Formats: sequence, C-alpha cells, structure tokens
Amino acid sequence: MTEATPANFGFGEDEEMLRDLARKFLDENLPITQLRELVALDSDSAYERGERNPWDEGLWKKMVELGWTGLAVPESSGGVGFSLAGIAGLVEEVGAHALPSPLISTLIATFVLRESENSGKTLEEIAGGRAASLAITNAAGNWDPCTSAIKANEESEGVRLTGAAHFVQDAFKADFFVVSANLGDELILCKVPAEATGVSLSQDHIHDLTRDQGTLELENVLVLADAILTRDGAKALDRAWPALLVIVAADLCGSSEWQLQTTVQYAKDRSQFERQLGFFQAVKHPLVNAMIDIDSARSLLYHAACEFDQRSDDALAAARMAKSQASDAGGFISSRSVQLHGGYGFTWEADVHLYFKRSMHNQALYGDGAFQRMLLAETMIGPLK
Repeated sequence: MTEATPANFGFGEDEEMLRDLARKFLDENLPITQLRELVALDSDSAYERGERNPWDEGLWKKMVELGWTGLAVPESSGGVGFSLAGIAGLVEEVGAHALPSPLISTLIATFVLRESENSGKTLEEIAGGRAASLAITNAAGNWDPCTSAIKANEESEGVRLTGAAHFVQDAFKADFFVVSANLGDELILCKVPAEATGVSLSQDHIHDLTRDQGTLELENVLVLADAILTRDGAKALDRAWPALLVIVAADLCGSSEWQLQTTVQYAKDRSQFERQLGFFQAVKHPLVNAMIDIDSARSLLYHAACEFDQRSDDALAAARMAKSQASDAGGFISSRSVQLHGGYGFTWEADVHLYFKRSMHNQALYGDGAFQRMLLAETMIGPLK
C-alpha cells in the first residue's frame, strides 16, 4: 500500500454512525413481518407463478432522502463521496434485513460510473435518487470485456446498440442501465434509459424472493454521444471491480449474521429431552464454526474495502479473498440455519429460507468462492492448466 493502513481499516465514527442509523431505520421500516408480506408467501405465491414480488417504493424514497444513493457519488457530482468501508457497513445492514430495493445494483453501477470520464451528469442523477443497474454479462454468465454480447455501430449522433445483457440485477427497478458494448476493438460503456425505444426486459425465474433479475434486450437502440460514458470500458470495470466484490461480500456477511443470530436464538428457545437445543454439541459446534467463518469474512471484507479506499495495488486480490470467504461462510450458515431449525426450518413459514436464497444468489454473483480462489491462484502462481 502507498499509505499506512488506517486504524480499524478506516471504519471511524462517521462510518459507525451510518451503520447504526441504517440498522435503526431498517429495524423500524422493514421488520421481518413486513418482509414476509412483501414476498407473498401463499399457496399461489408469486414465486410459483414466476412473477416478481412487490417492493416498497415508499421505503426507497425514504432511503433516497437519507442520501444512501449518493453515498458513493463524489461530492463534485452532488454526492457524499463516502468511503467504501463505510458503505460496506451500510450494505451489511441491507443484507441483514434482506432489503428488496435497487440500492445494491445502484451502488455497483455507481462505482463503475466513477471510473468513467463522461459520467458527471449520470452520477448527479443517481445522487438525486435514480436507480441504475450494470448490464455487462453474456448468456454464459461471463462478464469479461471481450465477451460482451452487445454490438455497437458508430453513427453521426452517437452509437446504435444491438444485443442482449443477461443476469441484470433488479432490472425491473432500474431507471437506466450501464451497458457494455463492443465498438470495433473498443469496449464502451453507455447509459441506456429503461424506457428507451428498442429496449425490452424479460424476467428470470430466480429463487431469491428479495430481488428480481432479467435479460436486457437491445434492438437498434440509439445512444447519443453524451450518453457514451467511456470508450475504455475495460479499464473502468477493472478499476471498479474490487468495489463490486466488496459490496456483494458485505451483503453476504449481513445475511449470514442474521441467520447465525436467529438460529442461536432458536437453539436457546427450543427444548428437546428437557434441555435447550443449544446444549447439544451437534448444535453448538456448527454455530461456533459459523461464527468463526463469518468473523473471518468480515475481517477480510473491511481489509478489502480499506485497500480500495487507499487505492492499493492489492485491492483486487483483497476483494477476491473477501468474496471467497463470505461466499463460503454464507453457504455454511445457510445450510446449518435450515437444518438446526428442524422440520420447521424446511417450511415456507420459517423466515430463514428468505436469507438462505438471498445468500445463495450472492454466492454465485460475480463468482463463488471456488472461482475467486482459482483467480487468486492464477495471480500468485500463474495460469492453471
């Protein structure tokens, strides 16, 4: 690192205050009873019909008023310019409440926009409450710059885009998309409004009930010159990528912590053979192991956030470590939380499945633990044969 690592990875009083305010706000505005109502758990549920669950747009407006959409936006564009360490603390609370909203996708898009030279007005829109989503993945689930399935043709007014981006997060909540496209040998990033002519969305049927995902299809969509965010999209994505992994890892840590605390409480409240469930080693030991895994993930998370804030050359490696550990910790506590709730844990009435499914989605998003470790190994010892 070019600078000495700050105390507590840069997580100071302001960051702690943001996290605590977020926890209090979400406790009051999204209790688990309200979350359960949003995901429509009935015999003819939205999940069974393959439909989108509703989300609280009124709650989203309150979050905008609190300035959450502008946290990652630089002050020069009307935002707060907050540290990634502080944003990670907020996203942990988002994960701990399984918040259905476009906040995660908007924060991810914001970090990419920050690395794009022609994004000032777009960042201002995000600070004002416009929701965004990143659209860079092809049908095979690959987001490498050379694999974009969208082609751009240059015109006098700008470019025209044709193709499709897959696995777009919270696509139906976004006001606009940050789209990657191949223009000859260049990878460009463009701003494409959701209501633009030639834009259509098709919904993916996913297990996570707290978000939506879709395919963005573009048919001869005109993007004016001032909506071309950068002509070096590969560089912008490379610079932003550690922040993207940190944000998803933070959501994983938050949902994992909720599952751990909820299962511990159940083990205290539930009795079997005249003893609390937590008395038995088959229950207490997995919960201790989960606690250790989550604490390890959280330590790597804030280290990675600090590396990014410090503009360290090791930021990407640190972020891959954080995403790897957070994915594995999320997978372990998810399976244990369902199992240790007994037969009740396998029912729709048990709230743990909401977090289980959110965690499983986040584990795969931008690469699971094994994928991150493979890339880390290639960085350290060269390409694997």
